[in-house]
Amino acid sequence: MLFPNADLERIHSGDIDLAFRRWKRPMHVAGGRQRTRIGVVEFVAVSPVTCGALTDEDASRAGTTLPDLLAFLSRKDGEVYRIEVRYAGDDERIALRAKRPGKKETAALVAKLADMDRRSRRGPWTREHLELIEARPGELAETIAASIGREKKPFKTDIRRLKELGLTESLPVGYRLSPRGRAVLRALRSD
Repeated sequence: MLFPNADLERIHSGDIDLAFRRWKRPMHVAGGRQRTRIGVVEFVAVSPVTCGALTDEDASRAGTTLPDLLAFLSRKDGEVYRIEVRYAGDDERIALRAKRPGKKETAALVAKLADMDRRSRRGPWTREHLELIEARPGELAETIAASIGREKKPFKTDIRRLKELGLTESLPVGYRLSPRGRAVLRALRSD
């Protein structure tokens, strides 16, 4: 679910605790979480609601006015959902990528990457991608992908998989290896 930056700041401060969206089917469930640029947003409750049941207080808790909320919801088809949200803390990947792994953790990460390579339909890719990012920090993903004959979208999906392990971090343009990623790449090269 996309949130405007101003709304994210207000979710972080607690000034916004509701969001409303019109969906053909529920896109989030209670207890779900989403990483955003301000950290993790948790979906506390998700329930259908009619536009006629919306109040000025609902709109205010969503950071808007009732007329503006109704206009926003009128732009799409589907059922209206009331989503209770809260700031749930920092993105755990930030701390993870700064943490240098010990020997056991490095071995586990190397094994995880080997497993990702084994399960890949196109063969081993993890080390190559880490080396590309190391050699080309801040370069457009599309350019890096093209250099190895790949489309941008699947390349970015692979980088997100490495990011989930805390090995890479996104820059305004492109990526770079995290301290954790550099340590794992050193281990891969020494094997």
